[in-house]
Amino acid sequence: MNGIVSASAELQTHKNRGGSAARLTMQGASGEDEQMARLHLIVGPVGAGKSTFAAELSREHRAVRLTLDEWMTHHFSPDRPDDGVIPWYVERAARCVDQIWRVALAITETGTDVILEIGLLQAQQRTRIYRRADEAGLALAVYVIDAPRELRRARVARRNQERGATFTVVVPPAFFELASDMWEPPDDAERAARGIQWRDTWSAAEELAASVE
Repeated sequence: MNGIVSASAELQTHKNRGGSAARLTMQGASGEDEQMARLHLIVGPVGAGKSTFAAELSREHRAVRLTLDEWMTHHFSPDRPDDGVIPWYVERAARCVDQIWRVALAITETGTDVILEIGLLQAQQRTRIYRRADEAGLALAVYVIDAPRELRRARVARRNQERGATFTVVVPPAFFELASDMWEPPDDAERAARGIQWRDTWSAAEELAASVE
């Protein structure tokens, strides 16, 4: 943030495609309002291309990217059980999201944008995060990254084998199918209320290749 920032902060509300979101501004030495940090929330099903998009967005906004898969892999992957993986995962993922949120708030207080890639497959989960952002007075941008299921299945299988730049953990086929079944795309009301930006991440050629695999 440029200039010397005064101690007072002003909470402003702005309309965004029929909905509302909170934005914090601070007054600099020039007397002009300076926009505070923004929270970028990326949601979508497994294999849609969220990590690739998040990396691009991070470079564009010089933002810090916080990704649930990376936290889970670093903290819990060595302890993953052979049985009962789903309840084991759900409980630990919830703890990770709570801590990621605390870190995100601390980062935005420095004036730095944050990109969150923390799952949120279901509408109820997203609603909780929206409420947290509103209560914290954060400006929020929401992006949905999506692709056809057969294409995502092919991508995940290839990523499991190649373990390239966006690889964090092996996604077993059963887990992919379960997560895909859980995916609830935002409906029209959610899209309008939050000004959601929708990004499709496939080409006709890629879709054709996946269909013949």
